Amino acid sequence: MSDLIKIHVLHCGEVQMDNAMPFKQKTLNPIAYSGLFRSRKNQITMPVSAYLIEHPKGLVLIDTGWHADVRRDQKQHMGRLNSLVSKAILPEGHAIHEQLAAKGIRPKDLDYVVLSHMDIDHTSGLQHVREAKRILTSEPEWEAVTKGNIRYLRHLWGGMSIGTFKMTRSDYGPECQSADLFGDGSIVFVHTPGHSSGLTSTLIQNQDAFVLLAADTGYAKRSWEEMILPGITVSKEHARKSLQWVRDMSKLPGCVEVIANHDPECKPHVIKL
Repeated sequence: MSDLIKIHVLHCGEVQMDNAMPFKQKTLNPIAYSGLFRSRKNQITMPVSAYLIEHPKGLVLIDTGWHADVRRDQKQHMGRLNSLVSKAILPEGHAIHEQLAAKGIRPKDLDYVVLSHMDIDHTSGLQHVREAKRILTSEPEWEAVTKGNIRYLRHLWGGMSIGTFKMTRSDYGPECQSADLFGDGSIVFVHTPGHSSGLTSTLIQNQDAFVLLAADTGYAKRSWEEMILPGITVSKEHARKSLQWVRDMSKLPGCVEVIANHDPECKPHVIKL
C-alpha cells in the first residue's frame, strides 16, 4: 500500500525499578529483578510507552501505559507485590486518554486497542480507552492470563470485553507465527515469546520501509545489540530467539526504526511511513 501511515510514539509515564528487571544480571540473588535485598543504587527509571497508529483503514492503539489512579494510590491500583517491585510515575497530561484528547481523539474513535501482552504497565490504562471499538491481545497471551498467573491483574480490565487474535503460520518472526490486522501486510502482530507466552511485536510496513515495535522483547536498543534478556522470562530459550530476530530485523535495509517499549533513548516523536 502507498497511503501514509503515521506512528505516534507516546510516553504514558515512567516506571522506577531495579536495573535487573530490564537487563537480566548474573547474581546470587534469584529475584534481583524485584529489587528486594538490593541497594537503591540499582534503581533506574525508564519510560512506559504506547503507540497510536493513524492508518488509512483505522486508528490503532498499541498498549495503554499507566492509569491516572497511580497518581493517588499505587498500592490499591497495582497490588501490593507490584507496588513493592516498581513505582509508577505519571505526570499530569501524560495518561493515554489525556494525550488522545490533546490530539482531538476520543476513546470511542479508536478502531482497535491491541495489547502486546497483559503486564500491568501495558494494561493499566485500559479503563481509559474502554470505549474503543475492539480490544485485543493474542490467543496464547490470553490463555496465560486465564491460568491465573500472579503477574496479571484482572481488575484492570474488569467489565471489559477482551478479544483475541489467532496467529497463523507465516514468514514473520522467530516462531513463524503472526496475525495480519488488515490482511494487507501493513500491520502485522508477530509472535515473539519469551518475556511472556503470548508477547507480540508489531511490524508496520509501507512499500519497502518498516517500523518494528518490539514491545518487551528487549527493554531498550542495547538489549538486542548486546543480547541482554529481560529479567523476567517464561522461557530463556524463546526470549533469546525472539531477541535475535529483533536484532536481525534492525539490520535490514528497509528498517526505519526498531523501538523497545521502555528505551530511555527513545523520545516521543512521530514517524511517517
